[in-house]
Amino acid sequence: MQCWLSSRLLNKRSMKISNHFYRTAARASFRILGCCGMLFLSILHAKAQTDKRMIRIAQIEVDSTQLRQYNAALKEQMQTAVRLEPGVLTYYAVADKKDPSRITILEIYADSAAYLKHIATPHFKKYKTTVAHMVKKLELVDVNLIGSAKQPGL
Repeated sequence: MQCWLSSRLLNKRSMKISNHFYRTAARASFRILGCCGMLFLSILHAKAQTDKRMIRIAQIEVDSTQLRQYNAALKEQMQTAVRLEPGVLTYYAVADKKDPSRITILEIYADSAAYLKHIATPHFKKYKTTVAHMVKKLELVDVNLIGSAKQPGL
């Protein structure tokens, strides 16, 4: 009887030690995972803070009688800029379906220096001269990227 009681007490004590060990190990693991998560979030935040890209939205209203000529000049300028200037990263130009003379352009440059180089190029100056009498209204809005998503492979 005493042997059985001793082994039962010993097993209970061993279980307490084992449970304590596992709880301590689990807490340590969660702390490590928490620290890794915080580090990962800090890296993402730091990357967002050091993103030097210049992102601008241009909202343009074009004389509707000259829309075809404007669109041709815009496409030529965008394609030339992306082809010749490494600092010009992206252009997206879209027209309002209800009023095609209302055009919005998303422009992304490597940084503000790339933008300044861009507006000094001959092809940009040609575009500005060509469309000067076509543009009725122009609003430039500088923005910050807060997120993006795209399908893989695009």
